[in-house]
Amino acid sequence: MQNLSDAAVERRKKSWGFMVLSILGILIIIAFIISMNTGYIRLSPMDVIRTLFRMGTEKQSLILFDFRLPRIVISVLVGAGLAVSGCIMQGISRNALADPGILGINAGAGLVVMLFISFYPTTAAAPVFLLPVLALVGAGLTAALIYSLAYKKHQGLSPTRLLLTGIAVAAGISAAMIVLTLRLSPDKYQFVATWMAGSIWGTNWKFVLALLPWIVILLPYVFYKARVLNVLNLGEQTATGLGAAIEKERLLLLAAAVGLAGSCVAVSGGIGFVGLIGPHLGRRLIGPKHQMLLPASALAGALLVLVADTLGRWILQPSEIPTGIVVAVIGAPYFLYLLAKSKT
Repeated sequence: MQNLSDAAVERRKKSWGFMVLSILGILIIIAFIISMNTGYIRLSPMDVIRTLFRMGTEKQSLILFDFRLPRIVISVLVGAGLAVSGCIMQGISRNALADPGILGINAGAGLVVMLFISFYPTTAAAPVFLLPVLALVGAGLTAALIYSLAYKKHQGLSPTRLLLTGIAVAAGISAAMIVLTLRLSPDKYQFVATWMAGSIWGTNWKFVLALLPWIVILLPYVFYKARVLNVLNLGEQTATGLGAAIEKERLLLLAAAVGLAGSCVAVSGGIGFVGLIGPHLGRRLIGPKHQMLLPASALAGALLVLVADTLGRWILQPSEIPTGIVVAVIGAPYFLYLLAKSKT
């Protein structure tokens, strides 16, 4: 009887999880449609439909296919990538406050990207596809530094030490970036300042193609490792007792998280808090099991960035508010709330 009861509970949890994922997917589709209609030059829903079927004017096609759709697609990909990256970091560190922005991973990626765009034009084809690689190098070096400083041989990876180390490293990198901006020309300074605030600046299909392979390769790999994340969440001693190769799995998952965060930062700038809010929202809706939590985090992050980017384009037309600022307005209070609740 107990086994039957447990099976029924498990089935109900799965049904609820699939329903939540479906609702998040529907909300993303609704936000996608609204975003296509939002901008300084307004396109009505009928205009969008006609243009999608190649029956719109040349101007409408230019606005929708060359400006809005690439930006919308990048917003969805960046939101999903950053949220899953945050979910991985929270899983391997057992720290509910872990996030690629808060821990300095985004800052490390941003520093290398900023150095690169300071010397090369961002419109050239080769640099566009090189940016995710450079961001990965910066994010990887930063992650290695934070991990080495936070890890103690006989104590493992302390959640509190990881958070404090990440914040300190992020502050140092941010200071270095500010010093570097003083040497830029006015035009590049304006671009870098907007980029650091978290702007979806890659608004053409080249940037989508540069980001897409990283998302397509790394997300399925992370979903495949969902059971490993469940085991790592139990603690090092329990995970070792269950036969998990802790260090190997932790490093592989950390590399995936760094790859997702770095590639996303390369085309979106310093958008923070997505890796914090997405997993927490997914955990509240679905629970801690990563088989459902990872896709829920991806959908929640995609929805958050898409809505934030749409609001940023709509609130102060014809000017724009960087997406990172809109996300920060939501994320900063939520981070303080989580920090107040944290017992570590």
